[in-house]
Amino acid sequence: MNLKQADLSRESIVESRQLRARKVQVNRLKALTAFAFAAIGMLMVYIFQIREHNRVQAGENSRLTAQVAALQSQMNDEATRMDLITAQSDSTSSKALTYIESIQSKLSKINVYLSKRGLRSIPFKPAKAVKATKKKNAYVELYQKYNRYLDKLVDNIAEMPMGYPRVSEFTSYFGYRSNPFNFGRNEFHPGIDFRGQMGEPVKSTASGRVVYAGKAGGYGNCIRISHGNNIETWYGHLSRILVREGQRISVGQLIGKVGSTGRSTGPHLHYEVRRNGEAVNPKQYLSLN
Repeated sequence: MNLKQADLSRESIVESRQLRARKVQVNRLKALTAFAFAAIGMLMVYIFQIREHNRVQAGENSRLTAQVAALQSQMNDEATRMDLITAQSDSTSSKALTYIESIQSKLSKINVYLSKRGLRSIPFKPAKAVKATKKKNAYVELYQKYNRYLDKLVDNIAEMPMGYPRVSEFTSYFGYRSNPFNFGRNEFHPGIDFRGQMGEPVKSTASGRVVYAGKAGGYGNCIRISHGNNIETWYGHLSRILVREGQRISVGQLIGKVGSTGRSTGPHLHYEVRRNGEAVNPKQYLSLN
């Protein structure tokens, strides 16, 4: 009798252990299922963000194209009016032509700056000075004003951050985002991340002077360039730095290589624009808008 009771007790213990093991397996399966659903949800959100970004960027490109077309139409109209201009003397005609050639040269230089930033250039129709009208002096004064204005515009465009430090997709935007190093908690991201492969080129978006080139904590290998007017651009996570502190930089110049140094989950370029020491959204500096 005692032996039977002992056998029953052992069987009860074994069944109890088996039941607990099954419960542990079920709980693990539930946890894995919940994790899989969460991962699928995050992937769907990421896909939606990429589609939304592509849609917004396509809209911006359409608006920019319309602006360029309108500007081209205005410039063509001005060129047509200028073709009607004549001069009372060869000296006046020659002076007007000198200003026109200077204006066209500056417009070409602006297009070079835009091209180096990965932006569409502004088309214009070259104009010619022809022979005489009563308004000769008025038109010469107009050319002088255009010439002085373009002098300032060329300088401003050269030193204003504009366009892309590398032409590629965004992987992270300016503002609050999920922090991959802090269990997904929100953090403020002060720039834009561009997709890239290790060693791909990084270019300056404006002329200026290098104020820092070296390691900078979470930024890894970092370059900071001052462009005047209290504006700086920052380039982070670089694999190589190709400039030195104090060096003068021209727009579109190669300054470094894409990397994954510092606090980074993979090769990419972190790009910031800072005004008066505060990070601002670089997106407003990426196009002519």
